[in-house]
Amino acid sequence: MKKEFIVESSARHVHVTREALETLFGAGFELEVKKPLSQPGQYVSFQKVDVVGPKGSLKCSILGPVRPENQVEVSFTDARTLGITAPIRESADIAGSAPCKIVGPEGEVELSEGVIIAKRHVHMTPADAEVFGVTNGQIVKVEIQQPTGRKLIFDDTVIRVSPKYALAMHIDTDESNAAACSGEITGVLVP
Repeated sequence: MKKEFIVESSARHVHVTREALETLFGAGFELEVKKPLSQPGQYVSFQKVDVVGPKGSLKCSILGPVRPENQVEVSFTDARTLGITAPIRESADIAGSAPCKIVGPEGEVELSEGVIIAKRHVHMTPADAEVFGVTNGQIVKVEIQQPTGRKLIFDDTVIRVSPKYALAMHIDTDESNAAACSGEITGVLVP
């Protein structure tokens, strides 16, 4: 039997600090949970903001809870729409990344850095990593298991291990479209 895990498409979104949230929505504002995400304690909020670049803007959901750093995650297509060159990075690795402006109903925040294209990755607990025979930071290949006939193997996928995670792979919308992902999709590690 194959050891499978769910593959989720991660659409463009924003992570904000407490200070940025209050600038964007007003003093004392709290994010409102719209839908829990697969990673424990994480959620999509009802709140959306405009991410503005030199060539355009995009409406993006804010994911909660608040974070220590502001970060905007987009796809290559989104980056082109905004007119920015965003690097492919793991989440939280924003040093020297692309700038943008975030606009909310009560104010705006200028980011000198913080826009990235998230490197595709598989979240695992330490127990999951042991079962799959991988370690934190290891680069693997993942074959997408779906019935559409667009078989695809994602190389250069990073394993992220933490007791705070739940087993799931995250790809962006460009990657999801390339594999014709729809509905519940699973992946397997391949040699």
